[in-house]
Amino acid sequence: MRMRMMKMLLLLGLCCGPVCCGQNQSDPRDQRVFPVLSVNYDYVQMPFEVSLWILLASLLKLGFHLLPRLSAVVPESCLLIVVGLLVGGLIRVMGKKPPVLDSQLFFLCLLPPIILDAGYFLPLRPFTENAGTILSFAVLGTLWNTFFTGALLYACRPAALELLPCLLFGSIVSAVDPVAVLAVFEEIHINELLHILVFGESLLNDAVTVVLYHLFEEFAHAGEVTAGDVFLGVVCFFVVALGGVLVGGVYGVLAAFTSRFTSHTRVIEPLFVFLYSYMAYLSAEVFHLSGIMALIACGVIMRPYVEANISHKSYTTIKYFLKMWSSVSETLIFVFLGVSTVAGPHAWNWTFVTITIVLCLLSRVLGVVGLTFIINKYRMVKLSGKDQFIVAYGGLRGAIAFSLAFLLSSDDFPMKDMFLTAIITVIFFTVFVQGMTIRPLVDLLAVKKRKESKCSINEEIHTQFLEHLLAGIEGVCGHYGHHHWRDKLNRFNKRYIKRCLIGGERSQEPQLVSFYNKMELKQALMLLESNSSANLSTAVTAAAPRLESGERLRSGSFFFSERSAGEVNARRKPSVKFSLEPPKPPRGPEHLLEEDEELMHRRH
Repeated sequence: MRMRMMKMLLLLGLCCGPVCCGQNQSDPRDQRVFPVLSVNYDYVQMPFEVSLWILLASLLKLGFHLLPRLSAVVPESCLLIVVGLLVGGLIRVMGKKPPVLDSQLFFLCLLPPIILDAGYFLPLRPFTENAGTILSFAVLGTLWNTFFTGALLYACRPAALELLPCLLFGSIVSAVDPVAVLAVFEEIHINELLHILVFGESLLNDAVTVVLYHLFEEFAHAGEVTAGDVFLGVVCFFVVALGGVLVGGVYGVLAAFTSRFTSHTRVIEPLFVFLYSYMAYLSAEVFHLSGIMALIACGVIMRPYVEANISHKSYTTIKYFLKMWSSVSETLIFVFLGVSTVAGPHAWNWTFVTITIVLCLLSRVLGVVGLTFIINKYRMVKLSGKDQFIVAYGGLRGAIAFSLAFLLSSDDFPMKDMFLTAIITVIFFTVFVQGMTIRPLVDLLAVKKRKESKCSINEEIHTQFLEHLLAGIEGVCGHYGHHHWRDKLNRFNKRYIKRCLIGGERSQEPQLVSFYNKMELKQALMLLESNSSANLSTAVTAAAPRLESGERLRSGSFFFSERSAGEVNARRKPSVKFSLEPPKPPRGPEHLLEEDEELMHRRH
């Protein structure tokens, strides 16, 4: 036994000997110490820098709203551009090249959240009632601005430019930017009519801008234009606009139909809304259609059906996530505009820049005044001189114009740097000068501002009554206006579309009951946001009679007297008061019926 152990130890020593000798003969410089801490920034560079930019944007937005005196004078977009200039200057001082607002980053990552938020929460009734005016400003106004600016630039010849490059530059610089309009008009609280006119124009002129941009770019490559090319350009406009709406509509219907089957997996309901919307935008961009039109159509079509299918928690998630996402994107866009200005390159031409600013202002004023003169002949509510001034003065330019100019090829357009410099100057002029002075001008002209009104059941009943009455009057007169077609569309939607896209009993729910449920949900959210958890027990007690009134509304026995309308208005108050007395028990249906009978006897 001992002999075997000795042989095994001897064999092990013979095997390990060469290894140990090899280790002893190795270079001591090859021996490495176990790393306790190591740095590998390249591995996390991209997500780290993206997170840092988003954090900077969020901190800037937080700091801006903590200074009410500053926010009352300077628009948020102006301050963000100034911060971008400072950041870009700091990066250049450090010896590095500042990042530029890349067109692909802007169009594929930063712009879609802003347009989706605007399209999903678009006030549909004011938009449809003013659709003719909005389309006139978006289509005819943009065409006028493009050809007026381009033709006069060619006539002035500030930089010895040909006609097609001038028209191309006019198409870029004439489009009203939705991001800039949202940033300024949300702060001045302008009335709903002017807001929807300017903002609706900025959303819908995307199709015109995209078509004109690609059209003049192709014409500049070809060198000559024929009558057939002009005809194809007109056809291209309808294809781009209507194709974008069609793509958005298809994805909106798919999102609504998918939300019908998510009752058992509520956690992924918001994800379908975001994914279908973004897929609509990307699918439109694949075929060079209007991605903005696709997003708006998708949001408008899917919203009523999706909200009827998803839970309250999913609705809250969609609402606040869209607001957060669009707010961060908007902040990053303005910061990157400032940084890109420092990055350059620039080719300054005083004559070209000055003529561009003057022509942009002149074409905007003449276009709005001329179109309004024609539009007012067909409008029930005329646009006054003050309204025309705000619409003309609110035509702000922004990052869309910068990104389109950045996409130009330097080989085909050697004047690209001069175009970029002029467009940046126009953006700064509209955002700083017009954006900072529009608030005092609105106060000086006493333009009507938006009132925070809360809808009630009484208002909804009267609105539906007037819509049915006007549709009936149009039917009797034989004049089929938009009230008639709206009534037809509502009937078709209720009879066929709702049954396919809304699951359960909600598809058969009357419109008034649906509005009542939305109003109750909105008031409950207001109570939760404005009061602490200590007030919840009192809120629940106060809400008990309202639930009973909702049951009476569903059963058809609820009628609106002077007493009930007063109760509805009183219940709309979100404040909850403490009381030392015990809460009164909720009234039963028999007490409500007795009070109604007594009130009827008093009236007779």
